[in-house]
Order: sequence, then C-alpha cells, then structure tokens
Amino acid sequence: MEITSKSITDKCYKSLSIQVALDGLSFCSRNTLSNEIITFKKIDFNSYPSSFSIENALWKTLLDHKELTSIYDEIVVLHENNLNTFVPSALFDEEYKGSYLQYNTKVFETDFFTFDTLKKQEMVNVYVPYVNITNYLIDQYGTFEYHHYSSILVTKLLERTKNDESQQMFVHVASSHFEIVVIQNQKLLLYNSFEYQNAEDFIYYILFTAEQLHLNPESFKLHLLGDCSIESLLYQKAYQYVRNTSLLDVSELQKTNSFSEQENRTHFILFSS
Repeated sequence: MEITSKSITDKCYKSLSIQVALDGLSFCSRNTLSNEIITFKKIDFNSYPSSFSIENALWKTLLDHKELTSIYDEIVVLHENNLNTFVPSALFDEEYKGSYLQYNTKVFETDFFTFDTLKKQEMVNVYVPYVNITNYLIDQYGTFEYHHYSSILVTKLLERTKNDESQQMFVHVASSHFEIVVIQNQKLLLYNSFEYQNAEDFIYYILFTAEQLHLNPESFKLHLLGDCSIESLLYQKAYQYVRNTSLLDVSELQKTNSFSEQENRTHFILFSS
C-alpha cells in the first residue's frame, strides 16, 4: 500500500519506519532531505501486562511514544516473522502465491498472503503479514507501505556483494532466531530462518547449511550482524569453527546516523529500510 502523494508545500520531509514482531517493535524516523536518522526507539511488549492483546500493546506504544503519532510524508512497516520464502520471478504466479509457502512453513487456507517484488534481483518474497497489526496501523495512519523485513535484509546484502564473487554467508541474529543468507556472484543461494536456544544450536545450523551447500569452513566468509558482538558466545562459537568469521562492516550505514557501530549492526534492517 502506498501513501497518497503530497505537494511540496505540504511535505514535512520526514519518514517513519516501523519493524514489528509479536513480542515488540522498533522504529526510527528519518530526515528525507539529508537521509539522516533522527530518532530511534525499541519497545518490548513483554514489559506490558500479560493480559494485553497485540492491539493493546500497540495502543500503549503509540500512547507512550509521541514520535509515532507525528506527521510523516512516508511510513513503512516491516513484518518480522519466519512465514516467507523467496521465489524466482520467472517461476512466480500470483494466483498461487500461497502454495509457495507450504513446503517450508505451516500455512492455512484462511491465511492472507502477499509478496514483495525485488525487481533488480528478479525475485519475489512471498509471506504472511500480521493482518491484525496491519489493520490496527491502518486505523492509525491510513495507507502506508509494508514489506517483509527479510526483503530489506536480502536486498541490502546483495547490493553489498556486487564486486565480490566469493562464497559468503551472512547470519542475522535476533534474541530467539536467526536468518542465514548465502550469496555468491550476486546470486541468492539460500535464505532460511532458524530458532535457537544456545550457541550450540547456532553453530549446528551454520555448519549444517555450509555442508549442504558444500561450503568449506576453512575458506568461505562468514559475516555476523544483528544482535551479536565479538564478546558474545555466538560469535566466539562461530569463530571457533569457521576460519573467516567477522562482524559485518556497517561504516557506510553509520554515516546516516549518530548511533554506535554495534547499534547499526543490531538494527541493520530497520536503519536500512
């Protein structure tokens, strides 16, 4: 969905990006003239009473954070879940979009399916958005754009590797899940999401994925981003088993805001949206 265009005199030259999951959301506002991030907040829905529905949590969040009720020229909502799959554009048929998800996630006929088109990459990202969250935000904002958060992640990582033909694995870490993105020659070889409880789970899925794609732990590049630092157990475990392990370089992204290197790495998707 898209916002109705405004005349130059009506524009406030600010945009809002909201990344939302079932357990919380984060948001940032941006000056669209300088592309600089102005504000950023992260809200944990678990801090609200356990009796709160997702709509109650959204209501309380908008009530507490006035930045969310300011006027913006553009609003983008990113849905964070593992209910998605990437399909080559040549193989995609919109009429059967729900069928692409049945092989890697549990879906129902009553689910609402939508998709993001990645034109340059010649791919489509089919996913199930949070319909109740979307409907609540429509009541608040009217029309806005929404995407699956993995569309931003994959697009930005493909752009970063345009001059590198080597095999690279990117792992985006969250508190209870992580995404693996494998790229070579500007082609997406694999995208998948995994739940984990400890560092052993984490390295198991990384090494299993590497084995399936015939990636040699002595030679392929492993870049970690998201909620991960050199001091974390996840990084230490990965570094123990994969020779070329490093944190993702976010120096270019840092130029758009005043936040730390680690904050830019943790909120890479939101800040890149």
